[in-house]
Amino acid sequence: MGNSNTITVGVVAAIIGISFIAVFVVLPTTTTSDINSSASPTKSPDTHTYDNSDDLQNAESSPVLVPSYMENSDYATPDGSISLIDIFEKTEPGVVRINVLRAPDVLTHDNGVGSGFVYDKQGHIVTNMHVIQSAESIRVKFLDGHSYSAVIVGEDVFTDIAVLRVNADESILHPLVLGDSSTLRVGEKIAAIGNPFGLSGSMTAGIVSQVGRLLPSSAGYSIPDVIQTDAAINPGNSGGPLLNMRGEVVGINNAIQSTSGEFAGVGFAIPSLTAVTVVPALIKDHAYSHPWIGISGRDMGFDTARLMGLDNAVGFLVVDVIENSPADLAGLLPSNNVAEINGQELRIGGDVILGVDGKDVREISDILLHLQRSTSVGDELVLDVFREGEMVKVYLTLQQRPMQ
Repeated sequence: MGNSNTITVGVVAAIIGISFIAVFVVLPTTTTSDINSSASPTKSPDTHTYDNSDDLQNAESSPVLVPSYMENSDYATPDGSISLIDIFEKTEPGVVRINVLRAPDVLTHDNGVGSGFVYDKQGHIVTNMHVIQSAESIRVKFLDGHSYSAVIVGEDVFTDIAVLRVNADESILHPLVLGDSSTLRVGEKIAAIGNPFGLSGSMTAGIVSQVGRLLPSSAGYSIPDVIQTDAAINPGNSGGPLLNMRGEVVGINNAIQSTSGEFAGVGFAIPSLTAVTVVPALIKDHAYSHPWIGISGRDMGFDTARLMGLDNAVGFLVVDVIENSPADLAGLLPSNNVAEINGQELRIGGDVILGVDGKDVREISDILLHLQRSTSVGDELVLDVFREGEMVKVYLTLQQRPMQ
């Protein structure tokens, strides 16, 4: 999937439907002075936790704390916004530098520097999974210079979110406030804080360039609802907070569009609404169960819609149905015909999903967004399906998403 000639700062992945390269932005470095290299962690298959701190209690004993929204925040002025100076001064103590030492035999990841932010007073730190992937030792450094060995509490490869825990005194733990990423509008001002190129506590600002983007995960599925921004996000920013003008975390900085490995005007962040769902589960259960339908296909184009008797090029065409998946058990039909469209032979004739639980489906992102925000494993899903010229309803029970 990647090109070793262009990977100088992280993992490379292709964006679905868009012909550019997204480079995950964790900064590799050969500097290990901040790493406790004497630690010899072992990874538990049950908890996905690295036990590299003798005095750190088991993460399961910690209560789950979901940070409050702005009604409990002292950040906002009467109009709800504050200056960039105030945003930086009030949130910088909650942003951390993450130093990672990887095993010598790990060929695909370098030792590196990433970013993260304080989630609660129990010492939980939120970052990207790719920042701490294959870590042999992890240290978290705070604004005041204190550095702590960290354990991995939970990881979710499908959203690239990870939760760490440090045994730090409450006096240096400054949890950031989580905002509502669903209220973001294109053109809205935002700011990013992190450690680009290892330069600790750096801030950049810009606008929301677009919302609702699809970003691939290393597990082969797309992350929905991703925020696109023109705020400068560079190697080392991964895992740091994207902030709105009220000082709330609305995203977790994740990737950039680049062929050189440096910022080229487009960055991406995992939305806070995804974090609100995933992070508490990672703290409590060390994992998050994603709901799964079990289909693959493509968004409807004009020519495909015309050939199948649809007036508008909307909906998602089911091309393949995975055996024994919820879709298979519910009787969704895959494409069984081939047609030449714009010089390409494409499969057509399968079910076209036009609605999910009463909501219109224009493209696959609508389905993924609904699954992420509104459903859980075991829920019943109601699909409005165009099948052989007629509208039918298909009822299916969601299962846990498997690794591809």
